[in-house]
Parts: sequence; C-alpha cells; structure tokens
Amino acid sequence: MPSDPQSASALGVWPYISHTGAFKDGSDSPRAFLERCLQAIETHEGDVGAFVTLNIEGARAAADASTARWQSGSILSPIDGMPVGIKDIMETADMATEQGSPLFVGWQGKRDCAAVAALRRAGAVVLGKAVTTEFAASHPSTTRNPWDHTRTPGGSSNGSAAAVGIDMVPAALGSQVIGSIIRPSSFCGCVGFKPSVGGINRSGSFDHFSQSCTGVLGATLADTWTVARTISFRVGGDPGYPGLSGPIELPLSRVPRRIALLQTAGWPEASETAKQALSEARHRLEVAGIDVVDRTSHDATAAVETAIAGARELSMSINAWEGHWPLNTYAVDMDRNGLSASAQSRLAEAQTMTQEQYQGLLIERQRIREVYATLSADVDACMTLAATGAAPVAARMDWQSDFHRPDLATWDI
Repeated sequence: MPSDPQSASALGVWPYISHTGAFKDGSDSPRAFLERCLQAIETHEGDVGAFVTLNIEGARAAADASTARWQSGSILSPIDGMPVGIKDIMETADMATEQGSPLFVGWQGKRDCAAVAALRRAGAVVLGKAVTTEFAASHPSTTRNPWDHTRTPGGSSNGSAAAVGIDMVPAALGSQVIGSIIRPSSFCGCVGFKPSVGGINRSGSFDHFSQSCTGVLGATLADTWTVARTISFRVGGDPGYPGLSGPIELPLSRVPRRIALLQTAGWPEASETAKQALSEARHRLEVAGIDVVDRTSHDATAAVETAIAGARELSMSINAWEGHWPLNTYAVDMDRNGLSASAQSRLAEAQTMTQEQYQGLLIERQRIREVYATLSADVDACMTLAATGAAPVAARMDWQSDFHRPDLATWDI
C-alpha cells in the first residue's frame, strides 16, 4: 500500500494485508482504516450504488475490538479488522438479505451464512450487503461501473466488484455460476477468485445451483486469497467436498511449466483490443520461458475447445432446471409480478423440462469435465479472456459468458 493511507493504488483499491504492519507498530489502526472506507463510500456510493445496506454502527464496534487485538498482539487471523462486503444472496444476522428481488425487500433470516460466520470468527468487519442482480441471475441491477457510470459493472457480483474496485472495501464476497465473479472483477478493476466447485461452504447462501461457488473479490491477490482461505479454514467446503486448502497466507509464486490458451466459443465476438492484450500477455509469458500452447499446437487443448463449444447453452439449461425451485413457489405463493421477465422465462423453460432431460444434461456435463480434466496431466494452468472486451454501456447488459465455460470443470488449473 502507498505510504500515504489517503492515496489509492493504480487500480483505485486499498489493500489490507500489506498494510497490517502499520497496525502492529501503532501508526494506523483497523478503526482508522474503516473510517477511510466509509469516506470512500460517502464519496462514491451516490454515483455507483454498490451497497443495499450498511451496518456502520456494528462495523465501528467490530473495528474497535480489532484495534484492541492488534495493540495487544492477540489477533484472530491475518484479516482481523478487514472491512468486507457481502453479496446480498448470503445471509447476515444483522442485515436483511434481499437477493436483488422486490419479493424480499427487508427480509431477514437473523442468522449468518457459513462464510459470514467464518469472517466474524476471524475478526473481519462485516460492513454491508453488496448489490446483486435478481437472485444472482441475469436481470440487471442499478449498480454502475465505478470508473465509467455509463457502463455496466458486470454481474451478478456487481456490487462487490464495484465496491472493491473504487476502494470502498478491500474485499467482498461474491458467487459464480457463469462468470459472476471473474467478469465483474475484470470490468471494475479488482482481483476475482472463483475456487473450484465446493471450495467454500455455501450453507445459508441462496445460490443452490450445482455449478455455483462462493468466491472473493479483493484489492490484491494476497487480500483475495487470504479471505478465501480464512473462510474455508473455519467452515470448509460444501457438504461432500473437502474445501479449499493450502496456506492461510498467499503461497509463494512459482513459474508454471506450461499454460494452455483457450479461445472458447466467445472468441469471434471478442474485440481486437482484447485479443491483442491476450496476445501480449502470451508473449510476456513466453519471454519468461513458459510454454504456451493452443489448439493449433496441442491436441488436448483442441479437444477441450471442441468439448466446451456448446457449454454455455448446456449450463443455462442445467440452471433452468435447478432454478425451477424456488421460482415456481415464488410465482404461486408470493407475487408473480415481482419476478422479472427473465426469471419468468427461466421458470417457463424449466416447466417444459423432464427429469430425464436433466439427467442427460448432467451426463453431458460430466463428459465435458472428463475431457477438460485430461489437461491436468500436461498443463499447469489455462488462460483466456474474462470478457469480449471493455465493459459495455449499461443499456447493453450483454455480459459475454462464453469465456467462462471452463467453470464446468471441478479441478483447479
């Protein structure tokens, strides 16, 4: 972090982990750090609209308790005192969980989801609920891109990305089924980390899709990783999954042996600027001595691109079936008019599907995963674009998802 705590980094974000040395020597404190975040919120929130609600009184009390722990050398974790935002599909005991829907305005379950409970146990300061799209799906919210208010911040973790990108908080929780962490973090200028499916416990979070995953948007790699690992250390992964593992603090970097460049189905729509940026990134990797393969030079990469070519449509169909409940009961037991046109369209599609069709979709997904997994024997990581280009203007909420189809996989590359 810059030596002047009032200044921001080139991305406009305030890192936390790298600044905690100032808490140890008493030159700064978590309470003072929180007040700077609150000042940023006061400055930018009116234009950006990243938060649904804030618990400022509770945050200040938590920051004061953290300040005392840092002064006494009794911190609970490396993120003790870190202000965080929570995507508004995740339950918080002290704030409503509205899921981006008018049907749930003011609804409060009065409990913390697993991830939020873990954050509190680690001493983090839960500051507010970040805006999400309706039920974390495709219907847009009113959040604006913090760097250009005429453009979309992406979805569905839009409030989380915007808040981190413009220094309101150093980290926020998000979730992803189809690009909902990676895309908005790219559009808003922060780090987005989507762990493998099941990596972070989703209990108490309203995202019941089989491809959904809780993740973190942060100011830096260190902030992002440490938040994610701190959560999984305390509550593990989803039921049936071992959860994200590794050191609590950011692991030391290592040079990969080989990286696969995936163009995926969105490549024809990608802007020339985006393609050029990816080409330049590839060149830098190759200059560093890393072997970068693509479909023209590596048969397994070509096989993966073929396998995932129609994966967006496959994922959307799986989501339609899995989102049937509770959309159907919302339509019957609550107010159908409170559902967006896109939600009603998904419900209508699901109501034409059969269990046998869904089973067939899962079989096809497993086939694709098996093809994708073959890369792990020969490739350390994959690289692709986060979106087709710069964030589109808000009137064009055409978030390109085809670059996120490796989400079908269950292993980390």
